[in-house]
Amino acid sequence: MSNLVRIAPGALVVGKPLPWTVYDVEGNVLLRQGYVIQNDMQLEQLFDRGLFHPRKIERGQEEILEDNRQRNPFADYPVLLQTLETTLNAITSGEESALKRLMGLTRLIERICDEAPDASLALVHLYSIEPTIHEQILFYGILSHFTAQTFGLDRNRTSLLTSAALVANLALVPVADQLNASRKILTDDQRAVIRKHPQRSISALRAAGIHNQALFDVIAQHHEQADGSGYPKGLSGTEIRPEAEILALVERYVAMITKRAYRERMNITDARKLVASLTDGQFRPAIPKALLAVLTEYPPGTLVRLANNEVGVVTQRPVRHLGPFVKAILGPRGNRYSGTFERDCSLLEFNIRAVEQPEVMPSMDFSLLWGFR
Repeated sequence: MSNLVRIAPGALVVGKPLPWTVYDVEGNVLLRQGYVIQNDMQLEQLFDRGLFHPRKIERGQEEILEDNRQRNPFADYPVLLQTLETTLNAITSGEESALKRLMGLTRLIERICDEAPDASLALVHLYSIEPTIHEQILFYGILSHFTAQTFGLDRNRTSLLTSAALVANLALVPVADQLNASRKILTDDQRAVIRKHPQRSISALRAAGIHNQALFDVIAQHHEQADGSGYPKGLSGTEIRPEAEILALVERYVAMITKRAYRERMNITDARKLVASLTDGQFRPAIPKALLAVLTEYPPGTLVRLANNEVGVVTQRPVRHLGPFVKAILGPRGNRYSGTFERDCSLLEFNIRAVEQPEVMPSMDFSLLWGFR
């Protein structure tokens, strides 16, 4: 098929779900989104067989936004990543369309989050093993949107924060994946790049014709600390916008649950405990509480073991006195279920006993598990 291209080396990672469906040269589906490559040998075999994947998304943001069908975050995932990359490139290139692209992407993320909140949160946790910088930025946007709403920011300030989350690390994009893959201690030059990235991101936005001081303030302040120990100005307390604190916390949470070359990722339980501890002088207490309320004890996309010894993935947060809800994927003896079985974890036999964090995730059909077809 003419709209398929070869998979680039490095696009697939052992233990990480495929972000898109993989096809053969004739356009037949070989591996669905959510399939997990289990080892290096299997990875090499996939490259050797010359698998293909869809080209860059050609649809404009306007067409996506005018599509009134219910959003499927899993099907939209490659669209979001490609649109993000295109938007950031437009900004760094100083294109006239930069602001329009940023606003369009912000609205698209908001729509997806509002229409399918649990599935949108699941993206963050299903793809957190070794995310690229574009994936990390997308996670910042999703979590910032939800946390701002729960914190109580109005719609305009929530949208401002979501936009800021998408561009605050613009200056780090060229080097972030390299830094994350390095096992070496940062050099002085690398530390300088990191410390200067908020202002360099703002400069790029200005050069692209984007002039929004509130947006710039959020970006400039998102590495300040309430106790005055942050940078670049050492602001403290209420000198820091709450939007900037939310973005800072979201970035920290994503770092906690993300695997890097130089460290393993935290499990959800430990990450939540650390977030809860950050209320002591580092953030306004209501901000960590808002993020924890969004995540709940077991965020969507988390693998868990149930009281009956099944293993499943959390698909829905608690509703009133019910839930959370889990789709069981492995039986008590470790056998793989061929169908989907929903479990209400408020029932004793399906209580969650532990968070599962295997070295290699099991393959899943995300759209099927979340009921998208």
